Amino acid sequence: MANFNLNRVILGGRLTADPELRMTQTSTPVTSFTIAVNRHYQSKNQDAQQADFIRCTAWNNQAEFITRYFRRGSSICVEGTIQTRNWTDQQGQKQFSTEVRVDNVYFVDSKGEGGQQAPAGGYTPDSYGAPTYTGGGTPAPKFEDISGDDDLPF
Repeated sequence: MANFNLNRVILGGRLTADPELRMTQTSTPVTSFTIAVNRHYQSKNQDAQQADFIRCTAWNNQAEFITRYFRRGSSICVEGTIQTRNWTDQQGQKQFSTEVRVDNVYFVDSKGEGGQQAPAGGYTPDSYGAPTYTGGGTPAPKFEDISGDDDLPF
């Protein structure tokens, strides 16, 4: 494979602080946050672990989603690419940064886990798109029981 390039990362860990939504000069939503990821290793014939702190940046809808539904201590899974940047600061020093540019984000905690309160708006795992039956005083629709599967076409 002479010209093989692949830059993909999947991380699972906990947020170290509440993500804050910012806007660029062109009104593009962006948030940066850090994920603590435990790394297990063998040390002098015993298991040990150490946390790695990985900087992540999300843009547009992903940034809004993360700041709305995740808080410090929340378990989170992100998928994205590793990006590096360099610049010269105001003192003339060269600066270098490596971070994960988030493409997708996933819930890890079950409802009520993670040690944090649900954000304003009453988040439940079903509230981000799955239809729910609210009732409104009428009973839920009944489904017909099928006694056997002999009549099924497959």
